[in-house]
Amino acid sequence: MATELTVQSEKAFQKTSTVGNSYFARLLRTLKRSALLSSILTPQQPHIFTNPKAKASRRTKRWYKDVGLGFKTPKSAIEGTYIDKKCPFTGTVSIRGRILTGTVVSTKMHRTIIIRRDYLHYIPKYNRYEKRHKNLAAHVSPAFRVQEGDIVTVGQCRPLSKTVRFNVVKVASAKGKVKAFTKF
Repeated sequence: MATELTVQSEKAFQKTSTVGNSYFARLLRTLKRSALLSSILTPQQPHIFTNPKAKASRRTKRWYKDVGLGFKTPKSAIEGTYIDKKCPFTGTVSIRGRILTGTVVSTKMHRTIIIRRDYLHYIPKYNRYEKRHKNLAAHVSPAFRVQEGDIVTVGQCRPLSKTVRFNVVKVASAKGKVKAFTKF
């Protein structure tokens, strides 16, 4: 009877251990899958090959480019750690077409600003000019710290969203409150 009990307990143990093993196997597979997904889903620069076999260096590799047209790549884009695929310096966006200048009116959107461009329109009947303005949405890279009132230079790029077709390339901080109408 004692031998039957041990045989039954061994069989019961094997059953529970296989159940436990399958549970742990499923758990392990799930963890591996989630680790793989988290490594895939973490934002990375698409241009860099990070060799997993190489020794971990103190500084991670960072890809950046020169936009051209006389604009310098900011130091914060070279040394920063942000990931922005719409950035003209570290992303996949190229600047081509028009280069415009305007004053920042709103910074309420995430990584997008509204620029006001003032201009004068001639009225031939009165032989005078009237003030007019246009608002323009532009993507701003995390490399720049932009505040309302700053004068920014934007470059045209491919459509980034429904309304955004420009990217901030240079920022000149506001020199003070000047209540003058300036033509850009």
